[in-house]
Amino acid sequence: MSIQGLLLEVRVTGCRKLRDTEFFSRQDPYVIVDYATTKLRTRTCTDGGRNPSFDEKFHIPLIEGLRELSINVWNSNTINTDDFIGSCRVPLNKVLTSGYDDSSWPLQTRHMKSAGEVKLIMHFDVSAMKNKMAGKTSGQYAPSPYGASSASYPAPSAYAAAPPPHQAYPAPSHAPYPAPSAYSTPPPQQPYPTPPTQLPYPQQGCPPASHPPQPYGQPYPPQPYGQPYPPQPYGQQPYPPQPYGQPYPPPSAAQSPYPPAPYPGAYPPRPY
Repeated sequence: MSIQGLLLEVRVTGCRKLRDTEFFSRQDPYVIVDYATTKLRTRTCTDGGRNPSFDEKFHIPLIEGLRELSINVWNSNTINTDDFIGSCRVPLNKVLTSGYDDSSWPLQTRHMKSAGEVKLIMHFDVSAMKNKMAGKTSGQYAPSPYGASSASYPAPSAYAAAPPPHQAYPAPSHAPYPAPSAYSTPPPQQPYPTPPTQLPYPQQGCPPASHPPQPYGQPYPPQPYGQPYPPQPYGQQPYPPQPYGQPYPPPSAAQSPYPPAPYPGAYPPRPY
């Protein structure tokens, strides 16, 4: 439950067995209560010594998420700065749950040594917190401040109204198609054409075409260039090829068309 904005009553009654910071006189204690940014100070108990009495009451507005008080006790000095006696932290769980807490809280020095105790009486209105929560819950369904609307809506029916029936299509202007018969007469079968009588080769007038067709004037199959057909057997082919116009084998020296040389084996004579 939220405690935001609710008041906590804190009553500082007094201290007992405080640490004495004076050597020749009695100390003058006072108490400071810290909560968030709120800082409250009691009056100074002059010559209060180790057991001062204050009996002062404070009202502190609470903040959600912060449930702890800080208590500091000081000794007031007129010439020098004030002396720190002790401090403590006071949790608020008990008072926020039961609405009342009457306890004494031990004080400690900065070196975690005992410095006496402080007496606090705290009150909290738990019913106010419950009413605040109840108000938030009822506020979700609060009536509108502008009043009820003048326009009234019909109450919803238990059953939705049936949609209007669909309009039938207009009758066609042309005559409808005849209804098909249960046993329709199949169309008459056409006879297959009789193939022409194939005549034998001499009666058709032309020989069958060869496959594939050959170029005009070329025998089948085509021959290599310059090679007679059919090819000659090995050993009967003239080799090497002869020059144009020269017979094979070459003519003898007596049949040579050239005149004889003056010296055999040398023709024509070498120039000197």
